[in-house]
Amino acid sequence: MTTAFPVAPEFPDGLVWLNTDRPLRFSEALRGRVVVLDFWTYCCINCMHVLPDLKYLEEKYAHEPVVFIGVHSNKYDNEADPEHVRQAVMRHTITHPVVVDNQHQVWGAFGVRAWPSLVLIDSTGHAVAAFSGEGHRDELDHLIAALLDIGRKQDTLADTPLEFRAERYQEQALAFPGKILADGHGKRLFIADTNHNRILITDWQGGVRGFLGSGGKGLMDGSYEDVRFQHPQGMALSGNNLFIADTENHAVRHADLTTYHVHTVLGNGMIGYDRRGGHRGREQLLNSPWDLAFHHGKLYIAMAGLHQLWVYDPVSEIARVAAGTGREDITDNPAQRAALAQPSGITASEGQLYFADAETSAIRVYDPTANRVETLVGKGLFVFGDEDGSLEEARLQHPLGVAYHDNAVYVADSYNHRIRRIDLRDGTVRTIMGTGAAGRREGDRPALYEPGGISIAKNVLFVADTNNHRILEYDLTNGKWRELTITLGGTPLAEAA
Repeated sequence: MTTAFPVAPEFPDGLVWLNTDRPLRFSEALRGRVVVLDFWTYCCINCMHVLPDLKYLEEKYAHEPVVFIGVHSNKYDNEADPEHVRQAVMRHTITHPVVVDNQHQVWGAFGVRAWPSLVLIDSTGHAVAAFSGEGHRDELDHLIAALLDIGRKQDTLADTPLEFRAERYQEQALAFPGKILADGHGKRLFIADTNHNRILITDWQGGVRGFLGSGGKGLMDGSYEDVRFQHPQGMALSGNNLFIADTENHAVRHADLTTYHVHTVLGNGMIGYDRRGGHRGREQLLNSPWDLAFHHGKLYIAMAGLHQLWVYDPVSEIARVAAGTGREDITDNPAQRAALAQPSGITASEGQLYFADAETSAIRVYDPTANRVETLVGKGLFVFGDEDGSLEEARLQHPLGVAYHDNAVYVADSYNHRIRRIDLRDGTVRTIMGTGAAGRREGDRPALYEPGGISIAKNVLFVADTNNHRILEYDLTNGKWRELTITLGGTPLAEAA
């Protein structure tokens, strides 16, 4: 192999490593191996899109001396904590080693400038290629095969692949529940039991009424026992029709709650990059739909992967863009010229839609009648914090969930581990739940751990406390709260399973 390429800088000492029982070094365990470095941060939707490509390549080269390493170089302060990264590794089912680069030492040493970035290192320890952005699976595949061939010819390859130990979370009733939907009429809860790949239907006491999903990962229509999802998130209810954002299948599913039959109404399991829409049903490809809301008979979609809002007409079965150019930014404008940044939660009021624009740590509003996007809270892609106050002063950190109720927008301020209330009458923001630090409880107050979804019905706020694998109920009239115990016929679900 030519030495015209630079030698890969060694990993610094003292970094936290996950999914491996020891630090890795190019001069030791990685010697003689083709190495793929994935520079990522767990807030980033484009980084999430790289993970299936890496999984494909990991499986293809499982018996070769090829090592995939995630270099987690955080954007947000919250993402610098190794334990929070460990939770993200488990939530995204990452099995290759991950190094926590929370001082950006590895990032700087390799001259990385954007998330995601990929660096390929040959069996002699030289960095031979680099890519930015998603969509490079075929290029990586070709280069890995070529480097293995060269390594064999030059006798520089190690004899066997390395083996690693993946992080595991304790199995319980829920696994990283992402979103929740409260039905005030039927006193039902629809819980996106995301890492169990199913939708759980309970009463307001936590008693299980039914399941949608076999638990197996995939895109399969059918009865509630047979249907398969892949990390579902947001939901919207219209009568006995439940619509589900099947996020990692890049699809929207429809469940008939009278027959418990599920079919796909948008998407076919493949990621799409169409930023205009106009196609019908499964012919319309989607890109990480994260949340849903009905407004005046139309289904609005927070399309996180395209930085847009979309609208679906259940009558014509056509979906199209409603707001956002696809450029990732925070720009208020007429809807078709506005810039959004990873919208991940959406809720409807009588006349408008409010959405959590996660990557700008913003809460924004879309008015379909005026055809315009405005910002309530938030300033920019790298402006975030943990502050109550006026709309101008308040700061959030990667919010994922919103719920409108009684002239207020409630926010799952995920990376601040709080629930906040934006009063639309006086323009103030205040914390109603959470301490600002990850936890389960502090004295008689609830603590939260990256809550991803909220829903309100009959003055009761329900919280999907994602990294605590639980659902909380909070009474908006008196501040009383409790944790729901998910039960099947009186038996806690984890025990029943």
